Amino acid sequence: MSEDHYFTARPASADERRTIRVTLAGRDVEVETAPGIFSPGHVDLGTQVLLRQVPEPRGRVLDIGCGWGPIALEAALRGASAVTAVDVNERALDLLRRNAARLGVAVDAALPEEVPADAVFDTIWSNPPIRIGKEALHALLTTWLPRLAPGGEGYLVVQKNLGADSLAKWIAAQGWGAFEKVGSSKGFRVLRISA
Repeated sequence: MSEDHYFTARPASADERRTIRVTLAGRDVEVETAPGIFSPGHVDLGTQVLLRQVPEPRGRVLDIGCGWGPIALEAALRGASAVTAVDVNERALDLLRRNAARLGVAVDAALPEEVPADAVFDTIWSNPPIRIGKEALHALLTTWLPRLAPGGEGYLVVQKNLGADSLAKWIAAQGWGAFEKVGSSKGFRVLRISA
């Protein structure tokens, strides 16, 4: 059995690039994807739910666990002033850079350690990598959610049967700001943190 996951730094699967058509920011666009990343064939349902629920992006936007880039690209296409997207998967980051160039938008796609430690964000949108495990997920969110600027808002989408409610309780207990569930659709919860 392969240990090649979407949260692997260098996927072992063949890097066979292909283009797909998707809808982002109300436009039909063509993007490049490949195996070894999250949801290479389409915009996954959780991300679709998130993007239907979030307000217009404000200021500096962060996408945590960006994959090939549907969330970061949506933010950029919707006029965010600056978009940073982080992922540990180098293939995903390369695809996002190529997709941003293809769509004519600016996105800073980076490994987590490449983002300056003092960087803060006005908006965080994420379909976080739940399957990395609870401890790793908590560490990931503890790294990024406290970087919300005063007055900023973070939105996460989590599948209900993958622990959305227990994650919501954990986030609420961290003291990072006001917290609430703002939506639910097709088995997914949308959670909001307001700094």
